[in-house]
Amino acid sequence: MTTRALVYGDIDLNLIDGSAIWLQSVTQALARAGCAVTLALKAPVRTSRLIAPLLAEPGVTVRRPSEEDLLDGHGRIPAAAVPELLARLDAEQRYDLMVLRGRAVTSAVAKCEKFAGRLWPYLTDVAQSVPGLTSEAADELTMIASASRYLLCQTEELRCFLEGSIPAACGKCVLLPPMLADIPGTRGAAAAGTPLRLVYTGKFAPRWNTLEMTELPGLLSGGGIAAELHMAGDKFHDGPDGYQQRMRAALDRPGVTWHGGRSREEAMRLAASCDIGLGWRHPDLDASLELSTKVLEFGALGLPVILNRTPMHEALLGADYPLFAAGLADVAAAAAATAADPVLYRLAADRTGAAAGEFTLDRAAERLRGYLARAVPKRVPASSPLRVVVAGHDLKFFNPLLEDLRLQPGLEVRCDQWAALGKHDPEASQELAAWADVVICEWCGPNAVWYSRHKRRGSRLLVRLHRFELASPYPGQVKVGAVDQVICVSKHYARLCRERTGWPAEKVAVIPNALDVAQLDRPKLDGARFHLGMIGIVPSRKRLDLALDVLEELRREDDRYLLFIKSGMPWEHWWVWQNPAEREHYAAALRRVQRSGLLRGAVVFDDAGPDVAAWLRRAGFVLSTSDDESFHVAPAEGMASRAVPVLRHWPGAETIYDRRWIHRGPAQMAAAILAHASEDDWRAAGDEAQAQAAAAFGLGRVCEAWRGLLTTDLDPAVPGPMLELLGSR
Repeated sequence: MTTRALVYGDIDLNLIDGSAIWLQSVTQALARAGCAVTLALKAPVRTSRLIAPLLAEPGVTVRRPSEEDLLDGHGRIPAAAVPELLARLDAEQRYDLMVLRGRAVTSAVAKCEKFAGRLWPYLTDVAQSVPGLTSEAADELTMIASASRYLLCQTEELRCFLEGSIPAACGKCVLLPPMLADIPGTRGAAAAGTPLRLVYTGKFAPRWNTLEMTELPGLLSGGGIAAELHMAGDKFHDGPDGYQQRMRAALDRPGVTWHGGRSREEAMRLAASCDIGLGWRHPDLDASLELSTKVLEFGALGLPVILNRTPMHEALLGADYPLFAAGLADVAAAAAATAADPVLYRLAADRTGAAAGEFTLDRAAERLRGYLARAVPKRVPASSPLRVVVAGHDLKFFNPLLEDLRLQPGLEVRCDQWAALGKHDPEASQELAAWADVVICEWCGPNAVWYSRHKRRGSRLLVRLHRFELASPYPGQVKVGAVDQVICVSKHYARLCRERTGWPAEKVAVIPNALDVAQLDRPKLDGARFHLGMIGIVPSRKRLDLALDVLEELRREDDRYLLFIKSGMPWEHWWVWQNPAEREHYAAALRRVQRSGLLRGAVVFDDAGPDVAAWLRRAGFVLSTSDDESFHVAPAEGMASRAVPVLRHWPGAETIYDRRWIHRGPAQMAAAILAHASEDDWRAAGDEAQAQAAAAFGLGRVCEAWRGLLTTDLDPAVPGPMLELLGSR
């Protein structure tokens, strides 16, 4: 059955600006991704410039405001009335997802529980800096994130900021970069013409420097360069000192031609007839975490663009892009230089054109198809769905698998969430045990003991055992005859499980932990190849002291190496801090960081938290120095991020990770890092690590193995396709 998407933006499509173009583009991209899309409009249509292409798009329905909507005095739908509108549309036909734009609208809709899990808000008009993120703004974003399936972010910078600031956003932020419509033919001129034609299209607003741009023809003329400025748009923002009136008057200056409001296609044809695009803005916007679609559109048309030098623009066009400008005089000088030098003109145009090629509508549709496959249940009728219960006190490691199970058309999934390791509601658990065809116990703890004694006859019981359980009394209390399969995350722990419990070998199988590789695979930050990452240093068996040994070895050769640690601190864990030996381990390590000339200033501690994917952007290598691990997710996460894993040989490491990443001790670990000191070697090793992580631990393959386990036992002697990497060690 076709996926149904509802799109709503707090945007008047009669006025052309970037947000209106986005609303048109996302509707088209969803339709190309295979959705039946309903675009609900905020305001009555007075001009069809933007909706005409949508009316011709297969799979798109445009819903205009009607008399039954709660309209304001201008005939538009206010933000507060949007939840009622969406509820009424959803009652007519249930939508699988709702794409929203506009903070006020998104906040109002997120408060309605009936839409929970189906919201895909596109976040732009939210705080994008730590000072701007007040407690009220953070609470609102947390509420929005909790109600949403995905948070659509225009840039990696915005995604990382949200994840680092709003824990509820982690794992939900996905990229939806600017989308460029099909370009109706590019200009691709070899040089600027005479007179020099500058172009700006979009809204007129103080921080967009549109008033200052109108001075350019006069400035260039004073330098002997005949120039014209062509401007298109009909959305005027107000500002101090009568800005709107002054802006309108400036459009009548000599050399300035205002073309009024134009459809997207007309605006692009106008731009294609010009020589240079203007994307220059006020410095206040330099820290923006958004990328100007207009710059990309100009590039797709073959135009060089004059714009501000920002880290985002440098990443897009290169630090040596020749048309960065700070003030009005810089803009005029850049335009004059480009007019005089065909080589400079072609260089700048080639850069913007190459950058624009990454932002097509088809690429956006492809990206959306991937998100839809992960988020929208397949609506295939099932006469008797398989009933699955997932039971446990801590489901954080199982949540990705749980989400996958909930998407499957032949399954009905419920959770038995225990309040603590041994604390639950027996009456509720009994009801679920009687209902379930399959029970999955996450952790082999009291939950597994209880279900092994109370499960319904004929139902399957699966138990996942991690690490701590083997040193506890719980496995001995499990009625193993009632258990169909025990799943361990590594061959080493599967062997220990059999040896220590005496359970039948055929009942103990291996499925590794799952990684959302797409979330973790992000561009590395500058300097990452000199940065070591370590996730988790508690308890002392994680061996922070050995990580410091590695760092000291490296800094004897090159003082650019730094160690970044993402972890809770030992005094935050009472069961660790009450142990004198544990306290002494950390006291000694921290004294060493303070006193060692090689370590002082080279170790950075970051808070524990779910924003691991964003944090790993800074790490070029990920360390695992532990005495013992059942799996150790941290190096696997690092591999997925294209960091090079560097593991000390703890027992069983070779049953999970390639031996090339495993070393005897700190000296060998440091030598392995130095062996990848060149940029090319480091990137090649990171690419290989990422490919291995995707093959062995990729979420799709691990979920597939678990889905099979619901009805069929795994043969521990014959690894399936997704276990080939593990089985080859």
